[in-house]
Amino acid sequence: MFKNNRKSLVLMLLALVIVLAACGQKPAAVAPQNGGGQESAAKETKLDQIKKAGKLVVGTSADYPPYEFHKEVNKKDEIVGFDIEIAKALAKDLGVPLEVKDMKFDGLLAALEAGNVDFVISGMTPTPERQKSVDFTKIYYTAVQKVVVRAEDKDKYKSIDDLKGKKVGAQKGATQETIVKEQMPNSDLKALSKISDLMLDLKNKKTDALVVELPVATAYLSKNPDLVLSDIKIENPDSGSAIAVKKGSPELVEAMNKSLEKLVNEKAVDKLVIEANELVE
Repeated sequence: MFKNNRKSLVLMLLALVIVLAACGQKPAAVAPQNGGGQESAAKETKLDQIKKAGKLVVGTSADYPPYEFHKEVNKKDEIVGFDIEIAKALAKDLGVPLEVKDMKFDGLLAALEAGNVDFVISGMTPTPERQKSVDFTKIYYTAVQKVVVRAEDKDKYKSIDDLKGKKVGAQKGATQETIVKEQMPNSDLKALSKISDLMLDLKNKKTDALVVELPVATAYLSKNPDLVLSDIKIENPDSGSAIAVKKGSPELVEAMNKSLEKLVNEKAVDKLVIEANELVE
């Protein structure tokens, strides 16, 4: 009887040891599944990634003076404009150098979503449609939309009705393209990626008018006396220009908003616009 009890006691103690040993091994088995390294990586923000990379990459379409355009500086082609100066100020505030990537306007947001650039600054309006795919900073500049025509046609085109059946140019993917579609439905839209090409088409009588922002028009008209602002009145739905960043980057948006607020309060943007217009050839 005693032997049986002792044998039972031994078996119970052995079972208890096995259970305790198994319990002691559980944390080691579960640990890899917790993904401690992945959790840390998930907490890394876009702002952290930029500082880690040591540079801020901006996407722009450098054919839109005075916002962004090419100019020879010290015998070297450079991208200049007030958007670029704003981008430089943002990079300076973040403590990293700026890298500029030039591409077609209608491909900018795709590049941003693909992670090829950190942000987009290109006179872009934060429309509801664009806000579905990217986030925007606060507005840093608001421009008025105008219609440009050949000087010889100024008295010919005085209203939207006068453009019925006529070819009207606008930058592809930009607010101006929407304006032509919505406000000039009886006109024939011609959308091109580059403003310079649109201006050339107008000069060569391949189009009859062009919808463009006032500062851009002023920049081109100052060097092209054969082009003028039309008396045509159009609605200005433009809510202004803002910087686009990838969805889910609140820290980056906040940092950029602080920089933009400082520039706006100091009237620095207005000064940059004037300086950029003076650079346009």
